[in-house]
Amino acid sequence: MEGSEAWPRVTRRRETSTFSARSLLMTLLGEYVLPRERPPWTSTIVEALSADGVEEKAARQALARTAAEGWIASERLGRRVRWTLTPEGRRLLTEGAERIFGFGRTTPAWDGRWLMLLVTVPETRRDLRQRLRTRLTWAGFGTPDPGVWINPDPAREDEARQVLHDLDLEQAAMSFTAAHGTVGSQTAMVARAWDLRTLEAEYEAFVTAFGALAPDTDTNTDAAALRAQSRLVHEWRRFPFLDPHLPRELLPADWSGVKAVEVFHARHAEWNEAAQRGWDTLDGE
Repeated sequence: MEGSEAWPRVTRRRETSTFSARSLLMTLLGEYVLPRERPPWTSTIVEALSADGVEEKAARQALARTAAEGWIASERLGRRVRWTLTPEGRRLLTEGAERIFGFGRTTPAWDGRWLMLLVTVPETRRDLRQRLRTRLTWAGFGTPDPGVWINPDPAREDEARQVLHDLDLEQAAMSFTAAHGTVGSQTAMVARAWDLRTLEAEYEAFVTAFGALAPDTDTNTDAAALRAQSRLVHEWRRFPFLDPHLPRELLPADWSGVKAVEVFHARHAEWNEAAQRGWDTLDGE
């Protein structure tokens, strides 16, 4: 791991904004605040975010927005402010941590069956179409053709039904469980439904960025580990949302996601103790 000036970057990102500052804030809350009973000071969070180039104004805006959404609450002690996770915020971050650290640990067995949804949304309801796309993509569904959604896990039907219920689309949808027939190519269908080439490139970039890094031997190891661990988790937490976690039979040979999982867990284990010490030092009285 290099010094504080050298940060591994997986993708080109837009300049830091309130939105990206908020995303980084959620990473810090999940990685360092959730495991502790002691709520951090505003100055701790601002300084930790500044290490990744977030300006103080954007950091404070991110805190305010996250509080307005009900995930954190402020507590004033004299002239200083601490930030406490609300019960809803703790639940959200706990579920997120389980998804982030459990992701990729196992490969789902597959019996060859598909869950297929046919959903009709009027062309004039583009906002609704986008909401449907976001929710079903989050649930691991792919769309090989307009109005057609597929998932290799039929057990996801209850989740799909909830999405359709929430969007008031139950009467505009049908579901089927079936196996792919002899007409057409299943490989081609998967390639149309999910952009696996782009996802694999993202995994390869992650491996390149973090795979060759080694713990810093400088005197500032804890602070450097804090920065590197924060970036590692922040970059990794995107993948459970990008990757539909398909069965091995449906993935390309030598799928780079396997190596990326190994790199993430190895680096996280290497840096965790020092990173946690770095946070405690930063949040000291």
